[in-house]
Amino acid sequence: MSVAFTKESDAEAVAADLPDRPIPAHPNLVTPNGLALIEAELSSARAAYAAAQAGGSITTDRTAMARATRDLRYWSARRASAQIIEARPHDGSIAFGNSVSFEREDGRTQTFAIVGDDEADPARGSVSYVSPLARAMIGKSVGDIVTLAGQEVEIVAVV
Repeated sequence: MSVAFTKESDAEAVAADLPDRPIPAHPNLVTPNGLALIEAELSSARAAYAAAQAGGSITTDRTAMARATRDLRYWSARRASAQIIEARPHDGSIAFGNSVSFEREDGRTQTFAIVGDDEADPARGSVSYVSPLARAMIGKSVGDIVTLAGQEVEIVAVV
């Protein structure tokens, strides 16, 4: 019996109704590597969209098409709004695109690169320029003391 004649929802139709990925309101600053990442993701989204169309199973698996369409919209918007920030000559102060090393009170040293939203991956050592860590560090220099999460840290290197 067709779903149209039942009170049960069509699970496939519900699954295909995916919300758009949120696009941050702040400027989409990117490093050259960040732009390459966006372009690779856009290419993957285009390929997924083409595969979903070519698969001929759009009527049976609408989630694949919905995912591909959502990702294609997101990565197209991110590519269109990308503002490339080239590395500038290092003047000693921390800025977008720099890596900063700091020493915590317990003696641990951590290093993070300050990058754009789509490129940020704290587990791999990069944070978004709008993150609390980056906002606290931008404009500071080696030797400055910064408060992060209630703890003082000393900036020991900027690259």
